[in-house]
Amino acid sequence: MFTQPKITVYAHCDLPCGVYDPAQAKIEALSVKACMEKYAASTDPDFKARAVAIKEQRSNMVKEHLWVLWTDYFKPNHFEAHPQLHNLFNEATKLAGAAGTKGTTDVAVATKLIEKIDAIAEIFWATKK
Repeated sequence: MFTQPKITVYAHCDLPCGVYDPAQAKIEALSVKACMEKYAASTDPDFKARAVAIKEQRSNMVKEHLWVLWTDYFKPNHFEAHPQLHNLFNEATKLAGAAGTKGTTDVAVATKLIEKIDAIAEIFWATKK
């Protein structure tokens, strides 16, 4: 037999807020950029293949970290206060996807991704004040 709880508890996020940090996405994005730079500097086809594989893996990790922030940390009041936030996440995750860093070795694309993550981080830290 199921009984209703005596009190309802509301949490801002899945765990105490200290577990969320956009730095995780940025570290992976910096790794993506470094792989692209090493790819461009190498003439070894085996090394280049490994650099691409790692770049694509790290690009997926960037998306995962961004999705966690987007879906688990940020709440409706954050999106109301920062109306550009949904668009920033959309652009950042696309820059980490097949049309972005997964699909190119262009360092400029990785730089754009890092800039979007920095913009998200600025809003993130503003919500922590």
